[in-house]
Amino acid sequence: MASTMGRRRVIFTLEAPEASEVYLCGSFNDWDLTRTPMKRNGNGQWKAQLMLPPGTYEYRLRVDGEWTDDPAAEKHVPNEHGSTNCVREVLPSGL
Repeated sequence: MASTMGRRRVIFTLEAPEASEVYLCGSFNDWDLTRTPMKRNGNGQWKAQLMLPPGTYEYRLRVDGEWTDDPAAEKHVPNEHGSTNCVREVLPSGL
C-alpha cells in the first residue's frame, strides 16, 4: 500500500502582504522552524499544502521570525510558552 493511504490534502493560508517570509510550524513537522515554508502569491497571500493523516494538529506561523496565530484558526489551546497554539482537525475521508 502507498504511504499516503488515508492522508488528506490540508491547505493553510495567511494574508500578509507585508511579510518577507512565512513558515508553518507544528506538531506535523516537529515544530521545525524552516521545514515548511509558505509560498506567496501575487496578492499578498501565503499558502502551504500538506498531506496529513486524520488527527488533531497544533501549529503556529512564523512571520518574519515572529510567532503569529493563524487568524483563520477556529480553535486555540494553551501552550507551554504562555501563549496559544492554533488547532487544525483533519477528518477521515468521507466525513
